[in-house]
Amino acid sequence: MTIDLDNLAQEMAGWRRDLHAHPEFGFEEARTSAFVAGKLREFGLDEVVTGVGRTGVVGTLKRGGGSRAIALRADMDALRIPEQGEAPYRSRNPGVMHACGHDGHTAMLLGAAKLLAVEGGFDGTVRFVFQPAEEWGRGALAMLDDGLLERFPFAEIYGLHNAPGLAVGRFETRAGAIMSAEDNFEIVLRGVGGHAARPHAGRETLVAACALVMSLQSIVSRRLSPAEIAVVSVTELITDGTRNALPGEARIRGDARSFSPQVSADIEEQMRTIADGIARAYAVEPSVTYTREFVPLLNDPALTEEALGAARALLGAQNVSVVSEPFTGSEDFARFLDHVPGCFAFLGNGDSAPLHNPRYDFDDAGLIHGARFHAGIVRRRLPIA
Repeated sequence: MTIDLDNLAQEMAGWRRDLHAHPEFGFEEARTSAFVAGKLREFGLDEVVTGVGRTGVVGTLKRGGGSRAIALRADMDALRIPEQGEAPYRSRNPGVMHACGHDGHTAMLLGAAKLLAVEGGFDGTVRFVFQPAEEWGRGALAMLDDGLLERFPFAEIYGLHNAPGLAVGRFETRAGAIMSAEDNFEIVLRGVGGHAARPHAGRETLVAACALVMSLQSIVSRRLSPAEIAVVSVTELITDGTRNALPGEARIRGDARSFSPQVSADIEEQMRTIADGIARAYAVEPSVTYTREFVPLLNDPALTEEALGAARALLGAQNVSVVSEPFTGSEDFARFLDHVPGCFAFLGNGDSAPLHNPRYDFDDAGLIHGARFHAGIVRRRLPIA
């Protein structure tokens, strides 16, 4: 039996718009998880398990007698961003929206599950992994800690993300590093605040904080090898001062991106050294908190070639390309690749607003391409003898 792809595309668009209208933040995806589980059961999967990693869902589909298993993953969570779009399916959950396209990712994987359940065309086991809480880098670890690999074993894993600015129907990926680690930091400077008219009477922190912000920019430009890719960004400077009162405390927050554990360690070391030096110079006390939120996403070279081959067969070689440089965005899918090999790739979302923009929307024309790729890589990696 075969599926009419035009009908499937329309069905996926309906699912995607329903999900878009009902966005849920990480680990709050109760409705989304129930929607996903209901569809998987409707498709006749062999097993559908909910509550994996709190709100995750894993569906299992088996065909033939093959012993190998592979996984396909989609993320389900939305962002705390008030939607400014005017589509009839815009968010009904105030202050939360699908501003990163996870509604589309979920619909694509559901489409692949239906396609494979109806048509088969593979020999082995497919795990459909619907992950919560990708946006804040906690969902993959939650699923792994909940025994994902032990309860639903698989040998390799694949994931997709939409890409605004890349034409619909285009596919891109690369072997090795493709997305960066994300580290977060907070530096607190404490001194003695006082009257703005008498700065000499205290040890105010704002000037020290400004000097520190500027000095942090030298980590990448002067303290790391030019051959390494890294970014250090200060995103917040908060003080307890007011118009005529000098602050006694200043907080500097931001994040750092890199592609290797050694560079991440070097950034932290240099940040602590600079903070200590600036603090001594301005007679204030420093405190540095440095956390690692996302690890680098490293695609397996052999499986990347497999993914590229599957995409070329489905989309045409002219629509498939190898990315020349990695992206400095981060992705929780990387946690799975710490345990099994796999490949993460990008599908075009056309001329849409950027990701995490309040006017972003997923282009439904891309849904069928994602579903066909998911099904294609399964059939390529689990061929019928």
